[in-house]
Amino acid sequence: MAGHLPLKKGRRYLFGVDFLIELAMDAIKYDDFAKVEFKIGEIKEAIEVEGSEKLLRLQVDFGEEKLRNVFSGIKKWYKPEDIIGKKTVFVTNIIPRKIMGELSEAMIFAASGKTITDQEESIETVSMLFPDQDLPVGSEVF
Repeated sequence: MAGHLPLKKGRRYLFGVDFLIELAMDAIKYDDFAKVEFKIGEIKEAIEVEGSEKLLRLQVDFGEEKLRNVFSGIKKWYKPEDIIGKKTVFVTNIIPRKIMGELSEAMIFAASGKTITDQEESIETVSMLFPDQDLPVGSEVF
């Protein structure tokens, strides 16, 4: 007996071969995930990007010769002065991408979800991931 399972923005897929093919298309192999390099970086500078409602431009220390430039869409949740000096998790082996005319050389790793306010409204929340111990910059995260 065929059943349906809602997946991906309201589309439905049959259990069985069709479902397994769709599920496999969303899954990644362990070896692919193992290629992602997560490291602890310390935010040395954070400024609001002129002309952007979402972006902060970060200068991040990974224990390398120079700081890396990182653009992140966290402006709604974090003030620049509140994150300077913070250590958090970044993906460091992505191909640099040009954002607002400059290269972004890593990607901040954060969590998002919905929070219910006192007025019972649902609002989106983003949280950077902070280590619970003072680790050196450049420490690998696994």
